[in-house]
Amino acid sequence: MATEVKVPTLGESVTEATVGQWLKKPGEAVALDEPIVSLETDKVAVDVPAPAAGTMGDIVAKEGDTVEVGALLAYVNEGGAAAAAPATAPAKAEAAAPAPAASAPAASDDEEGGNLTLSPAVRRLVLEHGLDPSKIKGSGKDGRLTKDDVMAAVAAGTARAIASASAAAPAAAAPAAGPGRAQERVKMTRLRQTVAKRLKEAQNTAALLTTFNDVDMTNVIEARAKYKDLFEKKHGVRLGFMGFFTKAVCMALKDIPGVNAQIEGDEIVYNDFADISVAVSAPSGLVVPVIRNAESMSVAQIEKTIGDFGKKAKDGKLTMEDMKGGTFTISNGGVFGSLMSTPIINPPQSAVLGLHRIEDRPVVRNGQVVVRPMMYLALSYDHRLIDGREAVTFLVAVKNAIEDPTRLLIDL
Repeated sequence: MATEVKVPTLGESVTEATVGQWLKKPGEAVALDEPIVSLETDKVAVDVPAPAAGTMGDIVAKEGDTVEVGALLAYVNEGGAAAAAPATAPAKAEAAAPAPAASAPAASDDEEGGNLTLSPAVRRLVLEHGLDPSKIKGSGKDGRLTKDDVMAAVAAGTARAIASASAAAPAAAAPAAGPGRAQERVKMTRLRQTVAKRLKEAQNTAALLTTFNDVDMTNVIEARAKYKDLFEKKHGVRLGFMGFFTKAVCMALKDIPGVNAQIEGDEIVYNDFADISVAVSAPSGLVVPVIRNAESMSVAQIEKTIGDFGKKAKDGKLTMEDMKGGTFTISNGGVFGSLMSTPIINPPQSAVLGLHRIEDRPVVRNGQVVVRPMMYLALSYDHRLIDGREAVTFLVAVKNAIEDPTRLLIDL
């Protein structure tokens, strides 16, 4: 008996998705509720669980296909052995991940007894660096490789290079002399398409302007070093910098409410709450879940919420509700090494704060040149709503709170 696998309800107003990656191949054993396919919506990736235990049957929807809610995706054959799908079932689609070009010096999906399923983006990185994916530890759901895993292995030098093309595929012709000029076309994910569309709309609609400042991180670094062990012991979460910056932003938004407002038609909507969107890394790219009512949360609560979002993003479990709304965004490009940037606002929000890497720089303090850990801050804002004076005042308020964390305690 074959059980149909259909597209589940994806959330309010979401009617379709793109088939991202098949996690099981026809004939493979599946357990009840085990993820078998990943669907990509405009905002999140959703894993579809197996409706029954058995073996994977015919796959109806191919990777990259657009499917509507309720559409047939595949069949699961109940029982211990694979059985034929009903006669009315469409012909079986091709296997989950497209094989790399024959000339590419890459290992196959089946590696040394393990069955590695690589997303197109991860496969491309593996090919570019000539790595053996079976030698890289995956941190994604069910141990799957992510782009971050591959890049970390490259940086650490822990990934083993694969054998030469002649050893991996003796029958293949020797590559032509000269530099490689291979190309690969990968369809943009639905998430990437939506991000591209929204960012371009922001540029076309808003009067974007960016103002900069720098902040001395000495006192925050010292406070974190002094209390991080006690903090983690008491709250069960690491003390990072985002907790301090989120609290500082909430205080500044209270003083400069226009930065927390948005334009709707010919009206300005002022929010008396701070729903802070924070960019976190997911296997499919950066996503922006929302810390709701951050203005009423402690640093520990903020850090716990961010930690939960990071884990859900890594496991592909962020929901539409997690991403919905937001009145202001904090984007931390510093974790990737960015020195300075001009972030783009996330409509209908009117401003975004960009954080950057911390590095020792010479500065003047009390007439003396000293070395301090400095970070550049960038505030991009919609000049239709926010004047330059308000933007600079907001950024200075954040700077003052970070340079003197006591202000966070006495709301100053």
